[in-house]
Amino acid sequence: MPNSTRATLELTKAGIAFTVHHYTYDPCADRIGMQAAAALGEPARRVLKTLMAEVDGKAVCAIVPSDREISMKKLAATFGGKHAQMMKPADAERLTGYHTGGISPFGQKKRVPVVIEETALAEDAVFMNGGQRGLQVKLAPDDVVRVLTATVAGVVA
Repeated sequence: MPNSTRATLELTKAGIAFTVHHYTYDPCADRIGMQAAAALGEPARRVLKTLMAEVDGKAVCAIVPSDREISMKKLAATFGGKHAQMMKPADAERLTGYHTGGISPFGQKKRVPVVIEETALAEDAVFMNGGQRGLQVKLAPDDVVRVLTATVAGVVA
């Protein structure tokens, strides 16, 4: 599996320090983020999942710990909206240029507003999808906020 993806190229270009970690992706896993955490031997709170959603019909990206569920009410409020819903997988793939299970917030085809769950910033390092199934990048959560110009908010249920 190659280490170079649009996500890793964006991080490199931004001067972000990160390491690449491979694991065996299980397409049958009920919760991909939890499966990634187990495969990496990391606590699920440190392995963040990338969720593509819509707030009042506009695309947004939410980054939350794998062991938590997003609150649609809190997500909508974070972006000043009234209604939030998960994006259909085909729409998320078309918008990001990544396959479901390999969607990274970095290097997406179309840049959209991003929120990261505030509790993730308590970690010294987090793992996030590196733009391919079975590929994670480990980096500082503050660097995630900086490179994505992400909003930091409590968006989990």
